[in-house]
Parts: sequence; C-alpha cells; structure tokens
Amino acid sequence: MQAEFWNDKRPVGVPTALDLGAYSSVVEVFERSCKKFADRPAFSNLGVTLTYAQLDHYSAEFAAYLQNETDLVPGDRIAVQLPNVLQYPIVVFGALRAGLIVVNTNPLYTAREMRHQFTDSGARALVYLNMFGKLVQEVLPDTRINYLIEARLGDLMPAAKGWLVNTLVDKVKKKVPAFDLPQAITFKRALALGRGQALKPVPLTLDHVAVLQYTGGTTGLSKGAMLTHGNLVANMQQVLCCFEQTDEHGVKILREGQEVMIAPLPLYHIYAFTANCMGMMVTGNHNVLISNPRDIPAFIKELKQWHFTGLLGLNTLFVALMEHPDFKHLDFSHLKVTNSGGTALVKATADRWEALTQCRIVEGYGLTETSPVVCTNPYGAAARLGTVGLPVVGTALKIIDDQGNELPLGERGELCVKGPQVMKGYWQRPEATAEALDAEGWLRTGDIGVIDPDGFTRIVDRKKDMIIVSGFNVYPNEIEDVVMAHPKVANCACIGIPDDRSGEAVKLFVVPRESGVSLEELKAYCKQNFTGYKVPKHIVLRESLPMTAVGKILRRELRDIA
Repeated sequence: MQAEFWNDKRPVGVPTALDLGAYSSVVEVFERSCKKFADRPAFSNLGVTLTYAQLDHYSAEFAAYLQNETDLVPGDRIAVQLPNVLQYPIVVFGALRAGLIVVNTNPLYTAREMRHQFTDSGARALVYLNMFGKLVQEVLPDTRINYLIEARLGDLMPAAKGWLVNTLVDKVKKKVPAFDLPQAITFKRALALGRGQALKPVPLTLDHVAVLQYTGGTTGLSKGAMLTHGNLVANMQQVLCCFEQTDEHGVKILREGQEVMIAPLPLYHIYAFTANCMGMMVTGNHNVLISNPRDIPAFIKELKQWHFTGLLGLNTLFVALMEHPDFKHLDFSHLKVTNSGGTALVKATADRWEALTQCRIVEGYGLTETSPVVCTNPYGAAARLGTVGLPVVGTALKIIDDQGNELPLGERGELCVKGPQVMKGYWQRPEATAEALDAEGWLRTGDIGVIDPDGFTRIVDRKKDMIIVSGFNVYPNEIEDVVMAHPKVANCACIGIPDDRSGEAVKLFVVPRESGVSLEELKAYCKQNFTGYKVPKHIVLRESLPMTAVGKILRRELRDIA
C-alpha cells in the first residue's frame, strides 16, 4: 500500500508531505532551535533549568573539548551511559556537533551487556555517571575506550548545592560503589577544557550515521541499528506533523514554545530520544526530565510543580502513577497530550486514565529500526483504542504472507514498513541487514498486523518470540544463551507471559543437570548477568522441555502450559 493511500484518512490540519530538505542534519535542527528560542527553558531536572542558549553554550564547550583535547575524529563512536539528567542532552548534541556517532547505552546494563555493546560498536569514548563507575572499571580492559568522562548528579547545580548533593549520594546514601579510574576526567573539567576554544563546524549530510541504537538480537546478541541524521530528522518532522492536527476551532494541538512536556522515559531509549530530545526541542518546548520514574512519590511531587501539558509514557507507568493516592490530587487542567508507546496499551488502563485526567491516551507503534515512530493515533475523540492508528506522513505499510506476497486490506500477515525514517541497516551486520531490509527499502517488522479498510492498523501478534517488558525488548535467545552457560543447567527456554504491571514478564523453564540446581542459585545468576527488566520474574524447574522431532524447543507449547 503506497503512502498516498493514507493522505485523506488523517485528521484535519495534518500535512500530506514532508520537506525532507528542510534541514541538513540533526545538528542544524539543534542550532536553529537554540538560536530561535534562546531565552526559553529547554530542559529541567533536579531543580535546575537550562535555557536553549545555555544548552547551546554547554554543548559547544563539550564539542570543542572532543575536537581539541582528544584525537577523536568524525565518525568515531562515543558511548553515552546516562539516565535522564541535564548532562545527557549536552553530551549528545555536543558529540553530534563534533561529528561523532552516539551509542546510547542503558546505565543499568550488567558488565556482560556493556562489554558487548562497547566492543561491537568500537566505542572510543564513554560518558558515564559516577554511580556506575565500578562496572566501567570492570569492563574497560576488554574495550577500545580511550577517553572516560565522569558525570555527577550535582554537576550543573550551584557550586555549594552541587557539592552537597554529590556528597549525599556518595557518603550518606552510599550510591557510589568504590572504583578506581584515574584516567577519567570529570564532566565539569571537560567543559572547562572546551571553554574558549573554537568549535570547528563538521560538514554533515542526511546520510551520515548519527546514532547507533542497539536492539535485542534474535541471535542472542544485540545489533546496532544505524540511524542517520536523515532518519532522525524525518521522524522528528513526522511526529510534528501529527501535532499539526487542529480541533473544531482550528486550534493546533501543539503551541510553539508554550508546552511543558514531562519526560519519564529514558532518553537513551529511541522513543524518548526522538520525541523529547528532538521533537519537543525543534518547537521550543520545555522538557522536564524525570531521573527515576520508579520513585513514584518523588515523580508526583515533581509533577505538582508544573502546569504540564504533555506526558510520554507506557502502560506500566500509567498504572503505577494511578495507584498512588496523591496522583488524583494533581492539576490536570493543562494536560492535552498523553502518548503511549513501547508496549501494548491495556484498555482498562486507558479508560481509567481518561476518567482521572480528562485526557485520552493516544497509542502508537514503532521500532528501534524506524527511529522509532511508524504509526500513531489521531488526538482526542478520533483516537481508536485497540489500534496503533495511522502511519505517519510519508510512510507506507503493507502486509505480506510467508512467501512475501502482499495481502489485501483486512488480511493478517507480517507488517512491512517503508519510509524516510527506516534505518540504514545494522552496524557491521550485512546478513542481518539483508534479512530485514529488501532492495526496495521495505523493512520486515516481524510483527503480525492487519490494515483495516479505513487505514487504521492493528498489531495482533508477534512473529518473533520477542518479549516486551515495560516497553523494553527482551529476546528469549539472549536469556537462554546466558542461562545455558550455568554449569548446573542442562536445558532451558523462556517465554513472555501477561503481567498487569509490565505488560509482559519473563518466565524461564529450566532442566537441571544431574547435580541439580536451586531456584535461589538461578535467581542470583540471572541478577548478576541481566539488567533488571530482563531478569526472569518466574522460574520453573522441569524434567524436560517440549521439542520438535529435530530438537527445537516448542515455545508455543510452553505458552499453552503457562
């Protein structure tokens, strides 16, 4: 189905085409916004607000440090392992201005996961929060990382308060395990070294890779999706087109420079990266970064301070907020946009949210490989629960059967996507790229969908066995590969099962060796080797696993048993 099929199906106000030549790179988007909205607030976190002018200034200092104080050259990779703190946008836009490729890294990764991502990407620099320094020290010898930049929570606070916060985190709360990285320089020192040095503009095109965004690999190892400046700029424009929708009075959803967007989803995740770091920035809006959205009382306390107009979240988060007694006392009179993505939205959650806030949740669909937004629902009454909405402007969808033939509307099959937001390919994985992308640029998503005659799309199943826990992808092969390395495990298999809080949870079935293995041993092993959302919530010991005649584990039978 060609992209034009959807042009007359979108809400009033949404354009039918993109101007893909409007910007030459993500850097141009950033620099134009910083100039245009200089005095407006860009990002707030932990009681500190940066204006667009300050963001421009700090990121230029960081870029000048990279250009003048290191031997990094355009195209080199820099890993950024930070939660939602103000250093994140400074570092990312500074790195892009220096022509580097950003490798977004989850701060909660285990040593095994960090090691793979750093070595696979060939990262030569790393920016990390001191709370995670112990793990950095552990994995560093196995990587090509030459430069370490260490951030601390108090870095951008007034001097006395910053010192107090850093001391509190380290000495009182004991949140910084002891480590020794004498070669690291502090984030503040990096800015000081770049201060007063000229930032040399780097010639960038839309075809240059901007970000390596790692996605779980069906082979057990995660792959780096190469997202170009063109991919990210296009998806930003596509998201903004959705906000061009007008109400019955001809008023747009989004007002330039007047929105306060709450950002609890991690910026290192592509969903928040495109929406908060790119989309909201180009319109001069204000992003309030939530560093620890799991601390619901603190999150609600933060919400009390703002006349917030938008919130990006997912089912798990909406449920956790609504279960807290103080949530219903917040002022929702300014809230007009609640976007859900990353995992399926449960109808009961959506209904309850709308009743409490008077704002309807709008569900969308995307993939790491598509920068990420593919589809989104119209805002307000036109939103259709149970669907992921309509493809964003300039995006074509089709449904194919197992032989690759296109199926008619209303038929169920594998969903394929084509558009300017589709990745360049997987980093140094030509075979995996060829499997996912055909010669015409169609990306096979691995998701089973149906396109209704009116253009709305439903995701009905997953072709691959991927599990989605709180919006994060978990691949059974990765879990199984690591668990099989346990000396007391003879065989294992894992599946996803429905979970009220996280959408899905990981359930692991283990066949022990003759010596036997306890559940406690397995739980401790998993906690040591997997970041939190990948750790199996349920572990079951079994004498055998259901298999095909050739010895392939039948996960579908395990799902039936579960």
